[in-house]
Amino acid sequence: MHSEVTVTLAPEQEFHVDLRGVEPLGHEAARQWLDEQFIAFDCEPLRPSGKVLLADKLLTVAHAAGASRLSDPEWLRAFGRAATGVTARPVVRIDIPSMTVGY
Repeated sequence: MHSEVTVTLAPEQEFHVDLRGVEPLGHEAARQWLDEQFIAFDCEPLRPSGKVLLADKLLTVAHAAGASRLSDPEWLRAFGRAATGVTARPVVRIDIPSMTVGY
């Protein structure tokens, strides 16, 4: 199955990882990895209620990671495995300027 994750930080700044042949993390392992990154990057909830949806976590972690982490193939692959694991979707598109996560 074809599996990939694309993160757009700006119109001219896009990061792509092809996960063909790479297993996504299991749902709980992916949630845990994202939680750890959320805390490590000192991310803030997007919603005033403080509730953090998985899509919000993908957006905030990708934004906080920035170009420096997204340029690191190992980190980007781990992020991609977590993104496909928590969404249970083979193709995930994270667009920071529009604050959307698409499948």
